[in-house]
Amino acid sequence: MSENKDLHGAEPAASVEGVKFVYDFTEGNKDLKDLLGGKGANLAEMTNLGLPVPPGFTITTEACKVYLDSGEEPAALRDEVSAHLVALEEQMGKKLGQPDNPLLVSVRSGAKFSMPGMMDTVLNIGLSDKSVQGLAEQAGDARFAWDSYRRLIQMFGKTVLGVDGELFEDALESAKAAKKVSVDTELEAADLKKLVTRFKKIVKTEAGRDFPQDPREQMDLAIKAVFDSWNGDRAKLYRRQERIPGDLGTAVNVCSMVFGNLGPDSGTGVAFTRDPASGHQGVYGDYLQNAQGEDVVAGIRNTVPLAELEQIDKKSYDQLMQIMETLENHYKDLCDIEFTIERGQLWMLQTRVGKRTAGAAFRIATQLVDQGLIDETEALQRVTGAQLAQLMFPRFDEDAKVEKVGRGIAASPGAAVGKAVFDSYTAVKWSRSGEKVILVRRETNPDDLDGMIAAEGILTSRGGKTSHAAVVARGMGKTCVCGAEELEVDTKRRRMTVPGGHVVEEGDVISIDGSSGKVYLGEVPVVPSPVVEYFEGRMHAGADDADELVEAVHRIMAFADRKRRLRVRANADNAEDALRARRFGAQGIGLCRTEHMFLGDRREQVERLILADTQEEREESLKQLLPLQKKDFVELFEAMDGLPVTVRLLDPPLHEFLPDITELSVRVALAESRQESHENDLRLLQAVHRLHEQNPMLGLRGVRLGLVIPGLFTMQVRAIAEAAAERRNAKGDPRAEIMIPLVGTVQELEIVREEADQVIAEVEAATGVELKLAIGTMIELPRAALTAGQIAEAAEFFSFGTNDLTQTVWGFSRDDVEASFFTAYLEKGIFGVSPFETIDRDGVGSLVKSAAEAGRRTRPDLKLGVCGEHGGDPESVHFFHEVGLDYVSCSPFRIPVARLEAGRAATQSTGSDHR
Repeated sequence: MSENKDLHGAEPAASVEGVKFVYDFTEGNKDLKDLLGGKGANLAEMTNLGLPVPPGFTITTEACKVYLDSGEEPAALRDEVSAHLVALEEQMGKKLGQPDNPLLVSVRSGAKFSMPGMMDTVLNIGLSDKSVQGLAEQAGDARFAWDSYRRLIQMFGKTVLGVDGELFEDALESAKAAKKVSVDTELEAADLKKLVTRFKKIVKTEAGRDFPQDPREQMDLAIKAVFDSWNGDRAKLYRRQERIPGDLGTAVNVCSMVFGNLGPDSGTGVAFTRDPASGHQGVYGDYLQNAQGEDVVAGIRNTVPLAELEQIDKKSYDQLMQIMETLENHYKDLCDIEFTIERGQLWMLQTRVGKRTAGAAFRIATQLVDQGLIDETEALQRVTGAQLAQLMFPRFDEDAKVEKVGRGIAASPGAAVGKAVFDSYTAVKWSRSGEKVILVRRETNPDDLDGMIAAEGILTSRGGKTSHAAVVARGMGKTCVCGAEELEVDTKRRRMTVPGGHVVEEGDVISIDGSSGKVYLGEVPVVPSPVVEYFEGRMHAGADDADELVEAVHRIMAFADRKRRLRVRANADNAEDALRARRFGAQGIGLCRTEHMFLGDRREQVERLILADTQEEREESLKQLLPLQKKDFVELFEAMDGLPVTVRLLDPPLHEFLPDITELSVRVALAESRQESHENDLRLLQAVHRLHEQNPMLGLRGVRLGLVIPGLFTMQVRAIAEAAAERRNAKGDPRAEIMIPLVGTVQELEIVREEADQVIAEVEAATGVELKLAIGTMIELPRAALTAGQIAEAAEFFSFGTNDLTQTVWGFSRDDVEASFFTAYLEKGIFGVSPFETIDRDGVGSLVKSAAEAGRRTRPDLKLGVCGEHGGDPESVHFFHEVGLDYVSCSPFRIPVARLEAGRAATQSTGSDHR
C-alpha cells in the first residue's frame, strides 16, 4: 500500500470525506502496522485473540500525516474520535472525567517501527479537581487517586505543555525529604494532595495557564502532543540512528486505564518470552508492585525479577505464562509484553516483536527453526549483517588482571572502555573531540539519546533489563550494564563512588562488560571474539569447546550460503590476507591493488623508475621490478588456487610513491646548509614538483599511467602471465583476471588490451602453457558508466569501483568532505547515511544499474562485480543482488557479513520486517 493512502486507497487531506481515521481495537490486526502503528496493530491482534486488553481505539498514521503536512487535524477526526469515545464510555459504563465515577484513558504514541521512549505518552487523562474525589471513593483508596492525579499533571505538564520535568522531580524529592521517606510509595494521601497543589502552581508559572480541568481538552491536547512528538528532536535523532523513514508518522492509541498503583495486590511489569540478552528460554522480565507502567521503564524504582511474581500473585503469574506462550507461538518470535495487574486482574497493555542482542538474534532464529515455527528462509530474515559484525567484535580478556568494582544487570553485551562522563552533553562533546566515553547515569531517559549514541557504552545504577537504557541500548547494539546498585552515582558532582570508597571522577577510564554485567576500573585488555575464531578455523561448530552461539552462527551461515546467488570475494593484496579471506569464506579475490606491492623496501626501485631520464633507465627499472611482481603473484595465486583473482594494474599517481614534499624540502635545505651531498634528494624534489597536480584524483593515474609511461602496464601483465604459467606447471589452478583502472572511453581500454594480449601470447609461446586470462575494467567514472555498452566490446568483465564512482558522481573529495561538512549534512537530514558507507541508490546506484544492463546487452556473458567497500555494506549488498551483479568484493573481515546479507537478499520477503 502506498505510504500516502489509507485502506480505501484515498489520498488523505484535511477535508477528505470517506477516509477512516479511527479504528476500534476490535477492527484492526497485526498486519496493519503502516496504518495503526505497531502498538495499535498489536493491541488489535491481542483483542482478536481474546486476550484481556483494556478497550480502546487507535487514531491512524494517516491522520498524523495530514496534521504534520497541514498543521491542522483532518476535519473529520474530532467527530470520529467523539463517536469512538461515546462507544467506549457505553462499553465501560462511565464517562470520561465523570465526577463521581470517572473513565480515565491513556494516550500513547505508536509508530510502525518501535521507537522506545522517543515519543510521548500521557496516563490518567480524565482526572480533575472534581473527578479525583470520585476516583478515591470508587477505589476506596484516596492515596491511589491523588497519586494518579499528580502523575497526570506531571506527565501532561512535561509532555503537552513543555514544562521542565526536573521541576516536578525536585518538588517530589522535596515532598519525600519533608516526610523523611526515600520512595514515593511512602507518601500518604495528604502528602500527595499537597504535591498536586504544588504541581499545578508549577504548570501555571511555567506554562502560563492553568492545568486544564476539562477532560476532553486534556485528551485533545495530548493527541496533538503525540502527533508533534513525531518531529521532536529525540525522535528525529533516533530515526536517523535506526534509519527509519521520516514520513511514516505515528498512530495514537487511546486506551481505557487500568491501574497498577492500587496497592500491594496491583502492579505493573514487562516480560519477554525469551531472554533478549542471550536468547535463552525461561522467565524473563521485571515486575514492580503498586506502580504504573512508566515506573518500570524509567528505572526510577528497582524492580524484582518476573519470576518472583509467582510468589506474589500465582494466579496472575500462571495466566501470564499462558499468554506469553500463546503470543510467541502466534507471532513465531520473541515477544516483548507490557502488562498491569489491577487488584488481581491481569491486563495486557502491549506486545511487540522484542528487540534483542546480536547473540540472542542468532540463537532464537535457530531455536525457532528447531521448534518448527519458522523455516530457514524466515530464519535469515531474523538476523542481520550488522548483528553478525557486532558478534565479531573483541571481548574482555578473562585472564587479565583487573579491578572489579561493581556488578549490575547484563543488559546489552559487548566490551566497552572509555572515560566516565555523567551527562549527555559531555558525552557528545568529548566523543566529537575523539575521546571514547562511557555514559554513567542513575537512570537514562529519552533526553539522553544523544549521549547514548556518542558513548561506547552505558552504565546505570538503577533499572533492569526492561529499563529505558537497556531497551534503547539493545536496539542500537550498544554495550550496557544497568542496575549496578552498589555504585553511588552523583551526576551533579560528576563522580561515582564504588564499594570501598574509591571515587571515579569524570574523565577516569572505566570498562564495562555487557555480557556479564561487571564494571572495572581502568582499561581491560580485549581478546578475539569466539565467532572470529570460528571463522578463522580455530573453533569448530559441533566440537566440545564450541558454545551454542558459534553453533547458531554456523547454522545461519550455512542457510545463507545455500540460498544466496551473489558470490563473495575479498579485497586482498598479499598471500597472508588472501588465506585469511579464504578462511572467512571468500570465493576469490575481487580486488588486488598492485600499488601496495610497491611500498616498503621496493620504494627505491619505484623512485628509480620515476627519476629515469632515458628509455634505457626506465626499462632497467621495470626489469628489476618484474621478478618482484611475479613472486607476489605466484604467492597470491597459490593462496587462492582454484578461485578467481582480479588484479588491478597500477592506479594511484606516481607522486604518492615519493617522499613528502615538505620532508624533502627540509632534507635538501639542511644538506645545503651543511654543504653535504644531496644530489639524489634534489632530483626527487624536482620530480615531486614536476609530478605535482592540483587534483591528483582526476589526474595522471589509472589507465592514463599505462598509456603515458611505456612498459609499466606491460611489465605488470607479463608478471601476472608468468606467475600463472608457473602455477600451471606446478599443477596449480590459477584463475587470474586483469583489471584496467579508471577507463573513461573504450579507446583507452582497446589500446591497453592490445598490448596485454600481445604480452600474454609471448608468455604462452615461451612457456608452452595456454593461459586464459580475462581482461576487464573498473567502472568508476560517470562517463564509463554512461558508455558501458561500448566499453563492453573490449571488456570481459566490469568491476564497479563504487568508492571513486561516488566521489565523481557527487563531486566529492572523500578525504576532505567527510571532515568538513558531512556531519552537518547528516544532522540536517540531507543524508540518511554517508554515501560512502551505503550505496546512493538514486544517483550512483542508477549508474551501476544502467551500466550493468548496457554492458550485458553488448556482451550477454559479461561478468559483473563490485570492489568498493560498499561490497561489505549490508544494505548495499541487497542493491547489488537486485541489479543482477555476479559478486561483491570487500575486506576480509566483512566477508561473513556479505555472505549473510547475500543470503538474506536472495530470500527477502516484504512480509518479513523485524526491525
